[in-house]
Amino acid sequence: MSYDQIDDLDADGRTQEELVAVGRRTMSKNFRQAPVVFVRGEGMYVWDKAGKRYLDFVGGIAVNGLGHSHPRVVDAVQRQVRQLMHVSNLYFNEPQVRISEALAARYEAAAGKPGLVYLCNSGTEATEAALKLVRRYATKTLGQPDRSNVVSFTQSFHGRTMFALAATGQPKYHEGYTPLVPGFSYAAFNDLESVSRLVDQNTCAVILEPIQAEGGIILPAPGFLADVARLCRERGALLILDEVQVGIGRTGTFFAFEQEGVVPDVITLAKSLGAGFPIGAMISTEEAARGFEPGAHGSTFGGNAVGCRAALAVMDVIEQDGLCDHVRRQGAWFLEALDGLKRFPVVSGARGRGFILGLGLNKPVAQEITLACLERGLLVNKLNDTSLRFLPPLIAQRAHMRAALETLTEVLEATA
Repeated sequence: MSYDQIDDLDADGRTQEELVAVGRRTMSKNFRQAPVVFVRGEGMYVWDKAGKRYLDFVGGIAVNGLGHSHPRVVDAVQRQVRQLMHVSNLYFNEPQVRISEALAARYEAAAGKPGLVYLCNSGTEATEAALKLVRRYATKTLGQPDRSNVVSFTQSFHGRTMFALAATGQPKYHEGYTPLVPGFSYAAFNDLESVSRLVDQNTCAVILEPIQAEGGIILPAPGFLADVARLCRERGALLILDEVQVGIGRTGTFFAFEQEGVVPDVITLAKSLGAGFPIGAMISTEEAARGFEPGAHGSTFGGNAVGCRAALAVMDVIEQDGLCDHVRRQGAWFLEALDGLKRFPVVSGARGRGFILGLGLNKPVAQEITLACLERGLLVNKLNDTSLRFLPPLIAQRAHMRAALETLTEVLEATA
């Protein structure tokens, strides 16, 4: 292949199988990609190099909140690319200011207090910023250098950078990376007593997901998040909520915490915020934000005009199309329908909220089911050996869910 053809995909001429082989030869081995190359997406569907269509209930792992290539997002990004792409944080750019204004307004409406926005490029970066902020707030702003510890939770997931990795309470992600950043301990989710034992005068913050996503779609018990928030207030620790996967309407409200009666001091967002374009955000109260000052933290690409313009379009679509209400209604129906698959011996039941749902299995056959669905044109995600995860775009309609259920039924009927 000539270098001229690198920019002309149609001139490449290689088959899907050939591209898979090249990818496996030339790409880093840290992913386990299925043997398929996607080349186009529209709405709820993607097409592979061979022309086969797939119904997408993975959604880029909660990234494609508006489906694939939503026309209003595409139009916004195209117009912004022609106008301005990047100037760095030495200056303001208009989309950056506008998305910060919009997110701050959303936070204030939900939390009842003003918030300040830090923009970055991913969920891990947002988590990294949050952890740096709370530690610096306690040790430098408050002048309490011993208050540097963070309490997280077992089965949590907060990202892959070293600070975020230390906050992740799953040993499998730590293997080979020790020593981790010190100062982290892990309580048991839904066990307030275990949290109380760990939060003390040396704790600067507690970090948790409103729904543990990578840990198995584990929902908080009624009142648990509110009790953790109360404990943090009583003991002078800040509360960080990681909404990277569950925010931006996925649970049926713009922020997941709106359903829990809590007000986080810091919240992290990403994934669906850009509808496929990389962007992350951290929102903090004005008090917590005192932990940062010019030069304390930064990002070269964070707040770039294109990502911010995409996020503005996402927020407009969610509001104008009433997608939060849609997710609440349709998610409840889909959860009940998935739970009805318990008629198959291999299925233990469904769990989740809105459009973040899991299906428990009685046997370690999640990979087998995932591949069988792929073969039939349905994308679902193996969460672990005994769990499937469903993260459909927020635009998913009842007909899409019925089609997914029909395929799942076929696969489960053939599963021993």
